[in-house]
Amino acid sequence: MNFGLIDWLIVVLYLLGVLIFGIISGGKQRNTLDYFLGARQVPWLAVCFAVVATETSALTFLSIPGVAYATNLNFLQLTFGYILGRIAVSFLLLPAYYRGELATAYQFLGIRFGRKVRNFASIVFMLTRLAADGVRLFTTAIPLAVILKNSAQFAGWSDTQIYITSITVISVITFLYTFIGGVRAVIWMDVVQMFIYIGGAIAAIIVLGSKIDGGISQVISFSAEKFKIINWGFDKPLKEFFNQPYTLFASLIGGAFLSMASHGTDQLIVQRLLTTDSVKNSQKALITTGFIVAVQFFIFLFIGLMLYTFYNGTKMNPNEVFADFIVKYIPSGISGLIIAGLFAAAMSTLAGSMSSLASSAMIDIYKPYFGKNQDERNELIISRIITAVWAVLLVGSAIFFMRTEKTVVELALSIASFTYGGLLGTFLLGVLFKKVDETSALVGFIAGILAMVYVILNTKIAWTWHTFIGAGTTIIFGNLVQMLRSHK
Repeated sequence: MNFGLIDWLIVVLYLLGVLIFGIISGGKQRNTLDYFLGARQVPWLAVCFAVVATETSALTFLSIPGVAYATNLNFLQLTFGYILGRIAVSFLLLPAYYRGELATAYQFLGIRFGRKVRNFASIVFMLTRLAADGVRLFTTAIPLAVILKNSAQFAGWSDTQIYITSITVISVITFLYTFIGGVRAVIWMDVVQMFIYIGGAIAAIIVLGSKIDGGISQVISFSAEKFKIINWGFDKPLKEFFNQPYTLFASLIGGAFLSMASHGTDQLIVQRLLTTDSVKNSQKALITTGFIVAVQFFIFLFIGLMLYTFYNGTKMNPNEVFADFIVKYIPSGISGLIIAGLFAAAMSTLAGSMSSLASSAMIDIYKPYFGKNQDERNELIISRIITAVWAVLLVGSAIFFMRTEKTVVELALSIASFTYGGLLGTFLLGVLFKKVDETSALVGFIAGILAMVYVILNTKIAWTWHTFIGAGTTIIFGNLVQMLRSHK
């Protein structure tokens, strides 16, 4: 790997800069409103960039180019649905959150249905986030581990020691600025990190362009058959139609429901959206993210087309093709920038996880049961302790997945598919179906999760339909149970 002293310097300066800037930007925290919501004074554009950075993980950075390498640009259709879903969240859910001056999405369920649904939703969120982001943390540690393995200073270290060291370094730095600066530090660091990982992607495009004879025009010529965005999916038999992940209908409907779940019911994103001073600014931030993500997806997909041209269409593992190029062909100096970009994509998600997990645990679980008479200072201390606990648990989750088979890792990465549908369906029951009560909503929620366990493990239905099916199941069962109970 062409990773020299200058690259090490870039990575070390980046990590130190993240820590210092994160702590400074967080400011002084006086209470949990400051710590978890930035006193609701964060500019909407900063929130917008932070949301984009948070939903962009190291997996996004490495895997989306592989999608274009292996197939075409059909993946870009998903952004159409993502934009529709964000518009729906902006007008269906955000006004309800701001009317109640809520700090977590699950407080809405508590007000609408009761404590049981709120607690269940909060616990489902926490377990989902712990598993999925534990895997993402492990994935982020891989390039750092590769660098360490090729360094003389770490000769003789086992793979386990190197991976644990990598995971710990990334986690400790992210934890420190999250612990000290709260969500304001997380958001402003996300803004910086978004530009860093986009810079890393652009650097990769420049390097690739310099290594391809004919440059961009050769990419367009060689990959001409891959410049296909719209896929109706009608060339497949009807029984296989729903097995295709990137048809226009799967992208519009499935993408919209997935985006509604991830951006309207997942505290990871909702926490950021609640830091602006008004619902109008929150709506602007959320809707704008849809268009930025579309541009970002195109950048990473175009990298995939460039890689396809560079490798002359050689059959490769699509999930490894970009990493292979970074390791083997990026020149010294640029390698450090791209690795820093990879860390930026990952640390923004990790910091968001720590903060959102702590906010949900503190506000949804601790305060209602154990903290009713706490003063602001004690609440802030306990919030920081909870943040530290989640940081340790995320490291433990990453180390656990480091020791498991790949199939288990893939299962953890898809865990949101098991829970998002039930979660979104329950919120929609609360907003759209006024007669549904707590028991009916809880039964619907559980039915949605069980339905997705069956669909994911026993059918070939594409992942893009999973949230739609889970939400639909929850809504149907919630209403059916309510009808049966009301006729007793």
